[in-house]
Amino acid sequence: MEEKVIAKGKNGMLFLILWIALYAAAVLLMVEGIYRGGVDSPDLLIFLPGVIWLGLGWIPFAGLKILKPQEALVLTLFGKYVGTLKGEGFYYVNPFCQAVNPAAKTHLGQSGDVDDAEKSKKYFPSAGSSRNENAVSRKISLKAMTLSNARQKVNDVLGNPVEISVAVIWKVKDTAKAVFQVDNYKEYLSLQVDAAVRDIVKIYPYDVAPNIDTTGDGQADDGSLRGSTTVVAERIRAMIQSKVADAGLEITEARITYLAYAPEIAAAMLQRQQASAVIDARKMIVDGAVGMVEMALDKLSESGVVELDEERKAAMVSNLLVVLCGNRDVQPVVNSGSLY
Repeated sequence: MEEKVIAKGKNGMLFLILWIALYAAAVLLMVEGIYRGGVDSPDLLIFLPGVIWLGLGWIPFAGLKILKPQEALVLTLFGKYVGTLKGEGFYYVNPFCQAVNPAAKTHLGQSGDVDDAEKSKKYFPSAGSSRNENAVSRKISLKAMTLSNARQKVNDVLGNPVEISVAVIWKVKDTAKAVFQVDNYKEYLSLQVDAAVRDIVKIYPYDVAPNIDTTGDGQADDGSLRGSTTVVAERIRAMIQSKVADAGLEITEARITYLAYAPEIAAAMLQRQQASAVIDARKMIVDGAVGMVEMALDKLSESGVVELDEERKAAMVSNLLVVLCGNRDVQPVVNSGSLY
């Protein structure tokens, strides 16, 4: 179904003045009828039209619609889609047209919902569900809105449980598709976000792992949830967009707002990360110590300060490595005797 924007109709003020004037004329007709025929037997030719208009004259007022910037109303007439009002202004439409928005009362913990009906209930609890309140509550927001679903526990490509949360920036692009293509476009979007997060997260490891292909090109790469958040978020956005395009929604951005190992394995994974960091640090220390030992032997050999045989060189290397690679301060031992 294609959206049809109602380009005309910004004449609500004119019709408002007209209906008020007709109401005033109806009152005058009643007064004139009573004046001519008396209270007991007024002139019906004059009195009756005034009574009829006073009884039915409220119906045209139902066609008055007020829209603020970035709001829309999808209108149907006896079940048939007649068009969408877009743009701020004071409109007048067929008073029998009904605004449709199946997601009007759906709240997903997101920003940007049109919620004038709830505010009306808060400040005027005795007002009930009047026609005007229903019309306001059925407005569709065209603003960019943020959907932040609850955290999900998903297994990554290695089977490790990961908790992840994604914030999605979205807006309604086609009001007719949003209203008529799906039952409730907000719930539909929320479901598609959860599904896309699960489908994408299971492709990646939490951290860089060997022999993992995250791009689908058959080659192992360094992609990971922790190190490639921008790439992962973009793939999530693209997948969501492909699913909700038929619902008239546009996904402008997706961002990972929370990412961590699940609590049941978080402690073990922390120890693993700490062990990996310790190994990397030790490797760097050993590499530096070996370089320093080589430099010391070369300097002694060049300067000719002392001549060392292979056995003494081995002992010196051993002592230097212990000194340079040890975790504690060295306790020196002074040799007051001969070197040999």
